[in-house]
Amino acid sequence: MPGRPATDQQMRMYMKLRCHHPQHAAAAKAGFSERTGRRIEGDPRLPSQKSAERPLRRKVADPLGSLWESDILPLLVTRPGMRPVMLLDEMQRRHPERDWDRLRRTLERRVRAWCAEHGAAREVIFRQDHPPGQQGLSDFTDMAELGIRIAGEPLAHRLYHFVLAYSAWEHAEVVLGGESYTALACGLQNALWSLGGAPAEHRSDSLSAAFRNLERDAVEDQTRRYEALCAHYGMQPTRNNRGVAHENGAIESQHGHLKRAAAQALLLRGSTDFDSLELYRDWIADLIGRRNARREKLVALERAELGRLPPRRTSDHDEVSVRVTSSSGFILRKVFYTVPSRLIGYRLNLRIYDDRLECFVGQSLVLRLPRRRAPSDGRRIQVVDYRHIIHSLRCKPMALLHLVYRDALFPRPAYRAAWERLLDACDARVACRTMVELLALAHERGCEADLAAALSQQLLEDGMPDLAILRARFAPSIACLPVVAVNLPSIASYDVLLPAMAATAGAATP
Repeated sequence: MPGRPATDQQMRMYMKLRCHHPQHAAAAKAGFSERTGRRIEGDPRLPSQKSAERPLRRKVADPLGSLWESDILPLLVTRPGMRPVMLLDEMQRRHPERDWDRLRRTLERRVRAWCAEHGAAREVIFRQDHPPGQQGLSDFTDMAELGIRIAGEPLAHRLYHFVLAYSAWEHAEVVLGGESYTALACGLQNALWSLGGAPAEHRSDSLSAAFRNLERDAVEDQTRRYEALCAHYGMQPTRNNRGVAHENGAIESQHGHLKRAAAQALLLRGSTDFDSLELYRDWIADLIGRRNARREKLVALERAELGRLPPRRTSDHDEVSVRVTSSSGFILRKVFYTVPSRLIGYRLNLRIYDDRLECFVGQSLVLRLPRRRAPSDGRRIQVVDYRHIIHSLRCKPMALLHLVYRDALFPRPAYRAAWERLLDACDARVACRTMVELLALAHERGCEADLAAALSQQLLEDGMPDLAILRARFAPSIACLPVVAVNLPSIASYDVLLPAMAATAGAATP
């Protein structure tokens, strides 16, 4: 057709028709003019072969003009990696008379084309084939973006995440602290025992987060413990290069999938608030279970290739020894914990887990405590259980007034509000005695939650807690003994048994 160049297909058709038709007929059947036919017979090369020789002619003036050669190209050559946006800012500074906002897309296309021809070599990603049972990966992922709350309080936490590279079977559990060896060892063992086998290789990042604040000897000790953990399960420990996250792509991508699934499940649930930490842990476990159910066929193939588990688990905690002071407590990593006063002077062997401390005297477990962590600003905190020291505090109630851990002593906000009201309205001696008796009442009657509700009601109605009324309300109920009627048979009724006993005795005589 006029104005449109002939194509390779049209030229081949023309040359085939020309063998049996005159020039004008062959050109008409091929769809172009007789003049084009004469030109093709003079130069039998295909149009695609000719276009490579034609010089590109710009139909409109170059919008960048001479600035491409004089200003932009030297910057690209001398400063590799400079982005078009930065080049645009520099051109606006050098040549403010030009309307550079309209030239942004043009500049981006020109820079992209230049980089494709003259740019530096880029890193190549080598896709890997993962045989069944070969590799399992561990990592931690922060969950702050989901906004999880426990009983109304924000929960700062991570998830330990384990994934099998072949089947994408996964295990996740809540970690309250940082990326520690303890959290890794506990989570990894829980994953392997849930799976029922161990892969040949365990890959993690460089554990830099777990070892960052440790001394050199501690780092070497943790490294030895990690290698021993993998050896216990017959796994080869491997690590990716530091800062190269895509080498753990099989689990990094699963982080994103898991977070999106959790966000959608929370949206369907209608709330990010859980009544307790245990309920949140159960919710995460249920979410992971439903995700794994969709992979059951691949998991079955991979389970057949996994190594057998050892007869028992290995150590998944840190150990430290502390002495209980006369304050009925000990300090561990800038956190003060109270213990029952009977342990004063004893040396406790602590097993440190991510969420708890187990206290041993010798080989006997005597106490479990919730684990807390000091804030990053260096302040010390206290984990206080009023039940541990209330008997001594009743003997010295004025000690409450300036007690170092007084604010941590109150188990619920209602008790703290009652203390503040007493201190404002009463003499300090009366306030201390009343508050100590309230704590003693909560301990002796086992009514901490109910007493807190009653205190809140009294503060709302009367403005002051009334100890006498509360003692009467939570006093133990006196149970009435039941009347048991016992009907005794008469002695004469036993005489009817004598003939039978005599007959039995005679039969037994030879």
